[in-house]
Amino acid sequence: MKLYAITDRTLQASGDLVMQASSLIRAGVDILQIREKNLCDAALSGVLKVLAPEARRFGCTLLVNGRADLALLSGAGGVHLPSQGISTADARRLLPRPLMVVRSCHSMDEVLLAAREGADAVTVGPVYETPSKKAYGSPMGLEAFGAICTVSSIPVFGLGGIDEERLEPVRAAGAAGIAAIRLFCATKNPYETVQAIRDRL
Repeated sequence: MKLYAITDRTLQASGDLVMQASSLIRAGVDILQIREKNLCDAALSGVLKVLAPEARRFGCTLLVNGRADLALLSGAGGVHLPSQGISTADARRLLPRPLMVVRSCHSMDEVLLAAREGADAVTVGPVYETPSKKAYGSPMGLEAFGAICTVSSIPVFGLGGIDEERLEPVRAAGAAGIAAIRLFCATKNPYETVQAIRDRL
């Protein structure tokens, strides 16, 4: 089961994005999404260029939130597309494989469309209630999430309110992995957290 961490530098006392991201890469997450919507292009590009070589060295796929162009220019591993972002098909044309295109989805129809348009994987949620996904309404719950996993032809990452106690139910529902912000970024020791999750799984 793959571990997909999503950054939020406000959850770190220092607010140092590179330090937070580097710690997660070295701790052994499989995918790291840089999700810092209030960074200007120049700052974001600079962060990506620092992190991309380190991610490759540690076998982590580095994704950029919503910016396929910056992913291509910075040497990152791909892009994560918000549900209201550019189409999956457009991102796929810009980022040929092995660069990765991941789509944020909130329904079965969205997952099926993403797969048809060339996504490599999807994040689906919110599975449970979580502060970052309140705009998308009530959580879908495990039953609906599991139904999506059953029909999807591409890997599905569960997202939203997943903590250590909820890892096993999400995996049992058919997830290829778990995606989270707080689980990975609110911890004081990413190394211990990632190892504890690996042990549980």
